[in-house]
Amino acid sequence: MTTITTTHEDTIHDVQFDYNGKRIATCSSDRTIKIFDAALPESKPVELKGHDGPVWSVAWAHPKYGNLLASCSYDKRVIVWRESSLNNWEQFFEYTGHTASVGSVCWAPPEYGLVLATASADGYVSLLTYNKDNSWRAEKFLAHKAGVNAVSWAPAISPASLLSAAPAPPPARRLVTGGCDNTVRVWRYQDAEHRFVEQATLDAHRDWVRDVAWAPSIGMPYSCIASCSQDGVVIVWTQDASAATWAQKELTKFAEPVWHVSWSITGNVLAVSSGQNKVTLWKESPDNEWKQIAAPEAEAAQ
Repeated sequence: MTTITTTHEDTIHDVQFDYNGKRIATCSSDRTIKIFDAALPESKPVELKGHDGPVWSVAWAHPKYGNLLASCSYDKRVIVWRESSLNNWEQFFEYTGHTASVGSVCWAPPEYGLVLATASADGYVSLLTYNKDNSWRAEKFLAHKAGVNAVSWAPAISPASLLSAAPAPPPARRLVTGGCDNTVRVWRYQDAEHRFVEQATLDAHRDWVRDVAWAPSIGMPYSCIASCSQDGVVIVWTQDASAATWAQKELTKFAEPVWHVSWSITGNVLAVSSGQNKVTLWKESPDNEWKQIAAPEAEAAQ
């Protein structure tokens, strides 16, 4: 196990590896973002300063678009950072369209272009699209009136494509959001209306939904979403390719709020981050029950 001394001066809110696992970005209440070389974690990190409040979340873009990192903050702003030369980063774009804290940023699958989704306490999700003329187009829609805590994109692989002999085109763009109204909502982009339309409201949590994560797909005949809440509950939602409804399966009740959920790259292992800095790993068993398979701290000690 490797420990990184980040030199952040306050709470760290997010840690993200880039697409190739070579760099690590962290962000903190000290208003800074730091970028580390994963192979040399003891080396001095690059520090990015630009926000005027705690930085809640960071997200790396797909490398086909260059070295880009998005960040969001309590200061209501979203910044896209670009590496102009080795370890030299600049502000590539700044979005100020939200009227409250922005808590989550998520890049779309690269098949849809360079598109960033942002979620804010003002209740809106913004979609920031990079155009061929080097400009950015901003659109937004009201997702949760009480505030949006998290947003995640569906993979650009059609459910059940693994079972099809012919290559399938990318499916319609879909998003999932979690809000302060205790709900998880699924959205689908309607080309005819040029906007995202709500497909489903998943109402099972009893407190704020803190995070949502759409599982990566290898073409299996279903979609899968994880959600977690202030109520200490994690739910895995599944939808068969031919069905309109979502089935729910609740993991064990946690004794404290659950802050984050994250899928493995194959979409079959779920990491859950709960209160008191606890992380556990879960996997679905052959009898369709979710079982804890490990706590990373215990694995590292073996």
